Amino acid sequence: MQTITTNAIDLDTLFKKQQDFAPQMANTSASQRIERLNRLIRFMDDQGEMQGLKDAMYQDFRKAEVEVMLSEIAVVKSHALHARRELSRWMRPHKVTTPITLIGTTSYIHYEAKGVSLIISPWNYPFNLTFSPLVYALAAGNTAIIKPSELTPHTSAFMAKAIKALFPEEEVALIEGDASVSTALLELPFDHIFFTGSPQIGKIVMAAAAKHLASVTLELGGKSPAIIDASAAIDKLAYHLAWGKCLNNGQTCIAPDYVLVEASKRDEFVEAFRKGIERLYPNSAKLVDNPDYCRIVNPRHYQRLRRLYEDALSKGAVELVGGAWNEAERFVPPTVLVNMSEDMLIMEEEIFGPILPVLTYSSPAEAVNIIRMRPKPLTLYIGAKNQRFIQYLLDNTSAGGTVINDYMLGFGNPNLPFGGVNNSGIGKYMGFHGFVAFSNEKAIVRRNFGTLSMLFPPYTQRVKSIMELVQKRLL
Repeated sequence: MQTITTNAIDLDTLFKKQQDFAPQMANTSASQRIERLNRLIRFMDDQGEMQGLKDAMYQDFRKAEVEVMLSEIAVVKSHALHARRELSRWMRPHKVTTPITLIGTTSYIHYEAKGVSLIISPWNYPFNLTFSPLVYALAAGNTAIIKPSELTPHTSAFMAKAIKALFPEEEVALIEGDASVSTALLELPFDHIFFTGSPQIGKIVMAAAAKHLASVTLELGGKSPAIIDASAAIDKLAYHLAWGKCLNNGQTCIAPDYVLVEASKRDEFVEAFRKGIERLYPNSAKLVDNPDYCRIVNPRHYQRLRRLYEDALSKGAVELVGGAWNEAERFVPPTVLVNMSEDMLIMEEEIFGPILPVLTYSSPAEAVNIIRMRPKPLTLYIGAKNQRFIQYLLDNTSAGGTVINDYMLGFGNPNLPFGGVNNSGIGKYMGFHGFVAFSNEKAIVRRNFGTLSMLFPPYTQRVKSIMELVQKRLL
């Protein structure tokens, strides 16, 4: 594997190489772009290569093979297959209606590549959240420089080797390194920056992009609430929520962060959640030995979770579901806390782990007020059979997306835009929305016949009369 060093000169050279190649990349046909997507698809169909990915992710996370297949490989492949199937249609000029004031013209949108793109991907789903945006960067005709997280070094090394084998570096290059590499890359005048990570780092990325007036897609996160009404199917929802909270050990941007359950149903929900954990991980008392249960990514994040947990307990939280933690293993058990208060750190920070605070509410208005106390979430989960309750929540809350009567599905339909709002993200992607994220929507007006010259200066009485008629009759 070729090593790309990360001093400023080498980054400048790589960037210039992609910048020079970008016009050629932008002028590729649908079939040429599909050929690049096919490289990715064939790579994901190679069982030997994918075993290498599974091994790398086990070393980084102790992540189960099925979970890698479900949340990493299958997601990226579905994006690539969808883009391959739809790309010719996406690339066609999109005709729009023409107002009568522009009679004699036709108008359409032409999707052109933005140019050189930077993809900064996170550690929690390192393959998925690197290759999914890459699919759309390539579909839109961009070159791409990728900076994966240094917190998953084995997976990053695997991806570096893969990118080197799949693409020449003037098309796609992946650079490993620590945060200083990201800082150096952000000094370069990229045409588009696609960042997935925390809101805090998202602000830094956006400030850097502003220096070059680069467009951004910021896929962030936040505290995604799960509201459960008294009318809900508690057993089923608690089981599904337990899966969503424990997938990847809770290190998921769309994981339910905290639960708001109707007060009379709190104990029923907690007990159903406990049973859900037992269904997912039989003999949960020995969960530390279960090969299906992932690990916290590194000691620093383990200690962060421990700090949130101990702070909550010191301020009156009560643990109803839990178990022994294991620092050497970076093992955090599924944990349910009740008696929460707003002064607890765990109610301020995105948890990003398998700890579930459970709050109660007595009316829909109270639930909405609790949600509104925090920045707008990436995903809002509503559990209810009562349609009036569901509609009330939809009408009175704001989120990047909403899932009703299930969890973790917002990333599953490529026909829906995925992304946050304000603090939880800027811009959307997936499917056509991903293609648009990496494209400039160029507006084109073509004059076929006629003219507006009758309204040109000098502004005589005749011109004024025509304009008055236009305003009265046409506008």
